[in-house]
Amino acid sequence: MREARELKRPRILVFGETGQVAWELRRTLSTLGEVVCAGRGSAGCRVDLADADSVRNAIDSVRPQWIVNAAAYTAVDKAEQEPELAMAVNGIAPGIIAEQAKALGCPLIHYSTDYVFDGTAGTPYGADAPTNPQSVYGRSKLAGEQAIAAVDGHHLILRTSWVYGIRGHNFFRTMRRLFAEREELGIVADQVGAPTWSRHIAGATAQLMAVAARDPAIWDEGGGLYHLSSAGQTSWHGFAQAILDGLVQRGESCRTTRLNPITTDQYPLPAPRPAYSVLDNARLEQVFGVQMPAWDEALDQVLDDVFSD
Repeated sequence: MREARELKRPRILVFGETGQVAWELRRTLSTLGEVVCAGRGSAGCRVDLADADSVRNAIDSVRPQWIVNAAAYTAVDKAEQEPELAMAVNGIAPGIIAEQAKALGCPLIHYSTDYVFDGTAGTPYGADAPTNPQSVYGRSKLAGEQAIAAVDGHHLILRTSWVYGIRGHNFFRTMRRLFAEREELGIVADQVGAPTWSRHIAGATAQLMAVAARDPAIWDEGGGLYHLSSAGQTSWHGFAQAILDGLVQRGESCRTTRLNPITTDQYPLPAPRPAYSVLDNARLEQVFGVQMPAWDEALDQVLDDVFSD
């Protein structure tokens, strides 16, 4: 009986193994099924997303009941010099994954980004807002969305923003390191968005999958594109100040005593960033009942997690 029950657990293939979101997914989704991670150095399933045959072979070898694509080319500035590689991973591979998923009859969940917008809006972007990416990275991610939609299988595309966590390369970890090294920092204050904890992305994904598993009819009307980010908004400067305050309140020794607000022009980078990239999660709440916490509430949870040991 025990073996029979285990055989019925759905197999969930997660592309991306060591990334911020994939690391959380591996743990969060384990209550829903058998999680198999695929990555370049994965012990479970090796894959090179820039190689179409490698992607197809990985899916064929696992034969999953769900696919979650949390892998991407995320080096935003480097993408300006490697547009073909960024497009192969972010634009072409998602379409191949979608084709394979449709052939297997399994749903696909894919993550996209606020960088598909140009940042000229003054109110939160809805899922149906016009896109206009300004960087190679943004264009490659939009191409991935379009490739998945063109296949027209059961899919959810989840755009998120300013992803961070206690692992991987992200703003939170960079700031924590710099606070220990420097007395004064200049932080961009004219870009506004919603910092989103990778663990909340994974938790929301599990909730979406559970809803769809209980009610397969949801794919008739509920598939497609959604926004999934923390509620509220702040600037990079506001986020940095909140991180610093939270660390100090919890007893961490920080050398930084002053955070100076600067403009984007004062901190030029190869790839342009949206000046405003707040996302509207209304459709996610209406269809799936998922309500994301405010970004500062999430940050408190992250800091509590960091200092829980």
